[in-house]
Amino acid sequence: MLKQRIITALVLAPLALGAILFLPLQQFQIVIALIVGLGAYEWAQLSGIFWRPAKALYALLLMALCVLLAMQVNVDVIWQDGSIHPFYQGILSVAAVWWVASLLMIIAYPKQTGWWRNNTLIRGLFGILTLIPTWVAIVVLRTKDFHIDHYFGASMIFYVLGIVWAADIGAFFSGVKFGRRKLRPNVSPGKTLEGLYGGVMASLAIIGFAAFHFDVQGTEILLHFVIGILTVGVSALGDLNESMFKRSVGIKDSGKLLPGHGGILDRIDSLTAAFPVFTLCYVNWIA
Repeated sequence: MLKQRIITALVLAPLALGAILFLPLQQFQIVIALIVGLGAYEWAQLSGIFWRPAKALYALLLMALCVLLAMQVNVDVIWQDGSIHPFYQGILSVAAVWWVASLLMIIAYPKQTGWWRNNTLIRGLFGILTLIPTWVAIVVLRTKDFHIDHYFGASMIFYVLGIVWAADIGAFFSGVKFGRRKLRPNVSPGKTLEGLYGGVMASLAIIGFAAFHFDVQGTEILLHFVIGILTVGVSALGDLNESMFKRSVGIKDSGKLLPGHGGILDRIDSLTAAFPVFTLCYVNWIA
């Protein structure tokens, strides 16, 4: 299992790095849409759809939505005078509301689930609310100041990835060493409060380094840390959200596409919450 995980990571890491750094914006949008489609194929099963053609149709629907958004909002007009296109602003705002609703659903689980647990249509809608804003957020970050500095937006994406991955690693080791109090045992029995605290502490190092790298002014440092910690906190919510839906259909992994890692959703669940919330905070409070 460990060997498979290492081999998969060694293959995927250079591909992800190359896509973020070097792909033209239009092609970058398509690649992220393909990832959304793969995630949607797995989400279909979380929605109670097990027939493969129907799962593929759901995946094609979400990829089509990404393509329609790209056609509706050209990359050249995503950013205007430090603000993003109102359409994308609205999508990110809806995502923020969805993650608040998701938090309430996690708190209520397994009680008060009848209204969504047995409704494939509603769970399918939840997939749209989870995956489409992720696509929007990543595209918004990648296009930031692209005509001034081709790599500024890429560095923003790497920043979000860095703090989320640091939090995951910190949470794992602190949870193994000190974990006692369960975070939400009905949703994800392995998650602990001590792990969450350890994850936040680990991410602070990345947040501090980014503040130095981006030359954050003294008056903005506190805001910078608040947004970073909020992003880490909501990334844990993304993880719990997927765990809740997996438990509702009785599966351990969202898929088998990544040997040793499970499915696409198992690897990006934290990011589906982190990217939209970070991007919304960034465009409203910093950009």
